[in-house]
Amino acid sequence: MNAPEQPAGKKKKKKKKKPAKGGRCAKYRHDKLYPRVVQAVNQILAKGDVVTPVEVLIRMNLLRPAQVEDWRRGRVPYLERVITGSLSRLSRLLRILHAHALDRGLKPSYTAYRRRTKGGKRPLRFTKTGDPNLEIAYATHFVRGAGKGTPPPARPG
Repeated sequence: MNAPEQPAGKKKKKKKKKPAKGGRCAKYRHDKLYPRVVQAVNQILAKGDVVTPVEVLIRMNLLRPAQVEDWRRGRVPYLERVITGSLSRLSRLLRILHAHALDRGLKPSYTAYRRRTKGGKRPLRFTKTGDPNLEIAYATHFVRGAGKGTPPPARPG
């Protein structure tokens, strides 16, 4: 069978290639946030071996330590509520941090954030929606000179 012919004057549309999911793209280095993320990571690594997204946000002046303490004590329902900036910008920042940390050879290690209460330990939320991917991104620490790292918990469903 022959393919149907195009009417005269109409060009065939080319399909745009979508970037492969899960692959790191070097384009993150051209993002406006990249230099600030690199500077924050360098400052953190100058004093220790663990880089956390929360500490990066503090170093970038998007979050204050007092706000983090309020969140840990349950005075703030989710951390994004007190972070300065749009949610899309924060998502971009987390992707840049993840790619940069892996490029530096840091190992990802999931850390459960919990608040102690009279009834036991309760998980702390980073996002309003509770999106598992974002929750994991916020809770992933990057460790220098570690072994394999700690995998994130299995996603429900």
